[in-house]
Amino acid sequence: MNSDLPETAAPADDTPAHAPAAPEAQTPVSDATAELKALFPALFTGKPKPVKLRIQADIQERAPGKFSKAQLSAFLRRHTGSTGYLIALTQAKTRFDLDGNPAGEISEEHLNAAREELARRRGARQEREHAEQERHQLEAQQRRNRGQLLWDFERTTLTEANFCVLKGVVPEELAGLLEIARKERAEAPPAPPRDARRDDRRPGGGRPEGRGPRRPEQRPEGRRDPSRGDRPARGAGGRPPQPGRKPAPQPVDQPVPSQMAQALQAATRGARAEPAADQPPAQDPAE
Repeated sequence: MNSDLPETAAPADDTPAHAPAAPEAQTPVSDATAELKALFPALFTGKPKPVKLRIQADIQERAPGKFSKAQLSAFLRRHTGSTGYLIALTQAKTRFDLDGNPAGEISEEHLNAAREELARRRGARQEREHAEQERHQLEAQQRRNRGQLLWDFERTTLTEANFCVLKGVVPEELAGLLEIARKERAEAPPAPPRDARRDDRRPGGGRPEGRGPRRPEQRPEGRRDPSRGDRPARGAGGRPPQPGRKPAPQPVDQPVPSQMAQALQAATRGARAEPAADQPPAQDPAE
């Protein structure tokens, strides 16, 4: 049998499976882990590495008489059966000898056995976690039920017998349940006040102490109104002023002249247009 097969694996040696146990196996076996790591750090320290087949014979050859078969079997059973070793077995390409050198490929049989064992352990761990979660939920629900039972018992006007019938509790168990509920209530941490739960940062959950609400007329001058956003101020006509452009001149209203003034202006223009009778005509300079 191979040393890489978890749990049911036996150490790789020449001892028949039906052979009687050696006398040394009947006594407590000392742990040889520290000595093996000190002698062969390239293989047994750091990240787990798949060990070479028949590694026991190599250890006995390199350290004759230092370790018994029982010591090596116990060590290799723990080492090759750990989850970290099985993960390394599924990720590595080769096995390694005592000096950390590659020593043979990993067979498909051993690779499948490691994967199956990892899947079995993963499923078992998930089942334990699920069972533990259900146990915690059940305990929390029972605690809430006992607290509600104590709350109702302290405020009921019924007799104890009628109260037990109403709650579906055996009268002999009522005293014990109430005692457990009282202890749990005494051990429970005190609830924070409502004001503190509403807002832990400021007293009362509003503005800092000593400052009332700010009125609109108290807003400092020059500060932009948040409701306006980043929009510029609008000029006349509802349009924002255009940068770099001069405003157009506005026309000046002229007073309307009367009829007499209009007639006088017309006579003046006619007199300027006609030459005077006593003025000689203009001569041509060429004559």
